[in-house]
Amino acid sequence: MLANPKLDQRMRIFLLLLLAVAVLAVLANRAQAREPELVSKAVVDLDRYMGRWWVIGNIPYFAERGKIASADIYALRPDGKIDNVFVYRKAFDKPEKRMNALATVVPGSNNTRWKIAFFGGLLQADYLILEVAPDYSWALIGQPSGKLAWVFSREQRMDDAQFNALRDKFAAYGYQPADIKRVPQFPDQQQ
Repeated sequence: MLANPKLDQRMRIFLLLLLAVAVLAVLANRAQAREPELVSKAVVDLDRYMGRWWVIGNIPYFAERGKIASADIYALRPDGKIDNVFVYRKAFDKPEKRMNALATVVPGSNNTRWKIAFFGGLLQADYLILEVAPDYSWALIGQPSGKLAWVFSREQRMDDAQFNALRDKFAAYGYQPADIKRVPQFPDQQQ
């Protein structure tokens, strides 16, 4: 029996379309199954929030994995946007590196929700200030998706008791506190 090339091509196209519909159905089902977005009840004074925040802990992910002595530095611009500089080292004996971004505060969010654009807007991230200490000495940062989290401090060194207490606060936002790992700021904190 001779194969019909037109029929084979139609069958391939049909199977590809069927596969595409199946993938779209799975993605739509996952989108519907998501938890509601995380929201913050904090009210943030942007002027007080500006400056250097040391990254004391985070849920490790590709962009920050392996980075140490890291910090985010924020500066409010005249146009209302925020310059965001992430500084880090790959080893304590290596020079500090920088990654620049630009943040925009989402209107109506009490300054807690930001959109951060990296690489000229090619990559965007959501940022959510969950809590900030009354004296702005520490902050708990999350994402509306609830996937990533950070413990920030104005001081580079934070003792284990305070770190653990702050990390435990994330449970109230649906996070697993144990997922938040300490980011080494000093050689004695490396494991």
